[in-house]
Amino acid sequence: MTNREGGCLCGAVRYSLAAKPGFTAICHCHHCQKQSGGAFSVNLFVYAGDFEISGTTQVVRTVGDSGQASDRFFCPACGSPIMTLAPNLPGVVLVKAGTLDSSEGIVPQAEIYTDFAVPWHLPVEGAALSARAPDPAGAEL
Repeated sequence: MTNREGGCLCGAVRYSLAAKPGFTAICHCHHCQKQSGGAFSVNLFVYAGDFEISGTTQVVRTVGDSGQASDRFFCPACGSPIMTLAPNLPGVVLVKAGTLDSSEGIVPQAEIYTDFAVPWHLPVEGAALSARAPDPAGAEL
């Protein structure tokens, strides 16, 4: 999955991925639920150097239960969430998988904040489950 492209609902924001994401995770935290307007968010962990974006985004800063801020970027015209930057993941862009032009080959490897998952959600077979966020210090993309 190299040279993938994606963008917002109205097309004002576009991006490309020069390499395959290093990791894909479903996040069930309340912030991802609210931002996505759904039960969870699917996030692609991409090295910042492999991510190129065009168009104008706006950002909202949120503070999660870890006490750390995350910057959540979205299209100001249509509201589509595009990406998140988290200080505990320097050099990584969390791209919202729902904004890809094609989701072919996207398989979540983990589900985090499962304590907040809606009761009807069935875990993805083979995905690692974490009640909260795992410690990023030992994680590799």
